[in-house]
Amino acid sequence: MADIPPLTAAQPNVVEYSVSEISQAVKRTLEGNFEHVRVRGEVGRPNYHGSGHLYFTLKDDSASLDGVCWRGTVGRLGLRIEEGMEVVCTGRISSYARSSRYQIVVEAVELAGEGALLKLLEDRRKRLAAEGLFDSERKQDIPFLPDIVGVVTSPTGAVIRDILHRLADRFPRRVILWPVPVQGEGADARVAAAIAGFNALAAGGAVPRPDVLIVARGGGSLEDLWTFNEESVVRAAAASDIPLISAIGHETDTTLIDFAADRRAPTPTAAAEMAVPVRAELRDRILDIERRMGAAVERDLRERARAAEGLARGLPRPERLLEQASQALDDQSDRLRIALANLLASRGASVERAAAGIRSPVEQVARAGERVGGFAERLAHAVGGRLANAEARYRAVDAGRRMRDSAERRHDAAGIRLAALAALLESLSYERVLERGFTVVRDASGNPVARAAQAVPGGAIEIQFSDARLPARLDGGPSRSRKTKQGSDEGTQGRLL
Repeated sequence: MADIPPLTAAQPNVVEYSVSEISQAVKRTLEGNFEHVRVRGEVGRPNYHGSGHLYFTLKDDSASLDGVCWRGTVGRLGLRIEEGMEVVCTGRISSYARSSRYQIVVEAVELAGEGALLKLLEDRRKRLAAEGLFDSERKQDIPFLPDIVGVVTSPTGAVIRDILHRLADRFPRRVILWPVPVQGEGADARVAAAIAGFNALAAGGAVPRPDVLIVARGGGSLEDLWTFNEESVVRAAAASDIPLISAIGHETDTTLIDFAADRRAPTPTAAAEMAVPVRAELRDRILDIERRMGAAVERDLRERARAAEGLARGLPRPERLLEQASQALDDQSDRLRIALANLLASRGASVERAAAGIRSPVEQVARAGERVGGFAERLAHAVGGRLANAEARYRAVDAGRRMRDSAERRHDAAGIRLAALAALLESLSYERVLERGFTVVRDASGNPVARAAQAVPGGAIEIQFSDARLPARLDGGPSRSRKTKQGSDEGTQGRLL
């Protein structure tokens, strides 16, 4: 701490420093002496803050050191810091004045050895497997003969040449390459974007949608193949709607994308063999099937011909069947001709018999006329007798007496109706209402006052009871807004007297 002068016994007074001055002096000392360091330790409590910064703790058996990685550096780390990882952090030692703690400002992070990588790989595999990303139910069948093959790999490596060469040898297909880096910073994001991009292509669009995908890379160390262990790549492969073949490294290399893919190929060349069949073998197989099908059809035709010949031997000759049918037709024709002649003769005789029993129309009209004449004579006789009887009854009845009786009956009926109407009028009279305790109020002109609005304050009125009429004068007008007090005998109407 060169900025703070040392204290000696000769100084009678001790120099005073502020807390900020002490903190800044400590900070300059730490950063000056530990400007570039590499620290190895186990990661504890990693916290990816909402601001984009990363905070964590490096620890070993006897000590711990706070670490911070600023937002601009987090994206360049190349891996995601997780709990329990053993890493080597490169950066500078600094201090945080607010809490009087020193920390390492991280600029780069490396995994500490292959053992740490394998542990991280196994932990990630278990976590993704628990989510169901590797379940066999999610696997899709690879199409037998795809029209278009999509390849995600580096455009400059030997992998794409091996795939194209193998496809051309087996069964030439159209290949669409999505070029990506297969290792290094940002490679995982590019690979995941390529898989998602192929799946986003629309069928029948300008860029055709592949029927199968191959994600391939040549061999390398665990660190070289780490891109295909990244969670983003694994999730993109598991979410692919297009059947996907993973071909990463050599046969002994295993990455997490192999578990998420629909098929795993030991090498990129083997992936091309899985994608398409061998055209020559397929042609030979088709020819063999065609030959076998032709032989089967020929054999079936021969067997059917023999069966038909055997059945034909049990059938009579067609000309003999026609002879019998022709003879039967002649016999039936003769019988039909005779039957028609007999039927016509029988029907003619029936008509003649029926005609003999029918009378002449002239004779029938004459007889009907005679019957009508007899009916008219009897009708005239009957009508004359009824008229004579009616005239005799009329002469025997006294006309004056009949009129008097009729008038008396009408008078009695009218009296009964009048009495009923009088009783109804009496029941509807207002005097009957007065007898029940009601009164009629009239103004000075004798007109009934039916509503309070017709009353004149201070005017003379007359009240009619059932037995008498009494004069009166209104003391005041009707009250509309005043409410009746509880317990009072006054209502809403003003006093009359």
